[in-house]
Amino acid sequence: MSEKRPTYESFKKKALIDSEVRDEYEALKPFYDIKLKLIKMRKEANLTQEDIAKIMRTKRSNISRLESLSYTAAPKITTLMAYAEATGHTLEINFK
Repeated sequence: MSEKRPTYESFKKKALIDSEVRDEYEALKPFYDIKLKLIKMRKEANLTQEDIAKIMRTKRSNISRLESLSYTAAPKITTLMAYAEATGHTLEINFK
């Protein structure tokens, strides 16, 4: 009888018990949140990465990298502004 694979949520819960993992997770969360928001905005606008690239006058590979969850470099604010405009949005920055 094979063991059942843990779900993502159970894995995450167990991993976050470790304070070092939890601290790193919290530090990276804003980057992931931004990238997931970008993807959502693009899809809601019915645009492909190629469409966004054309509007922003850049290469599709740059848009792919911008949206990639494994790419950890922070995007420039001007890039986020252009992406927002390309999808029919405006960029707002808030602090909590």
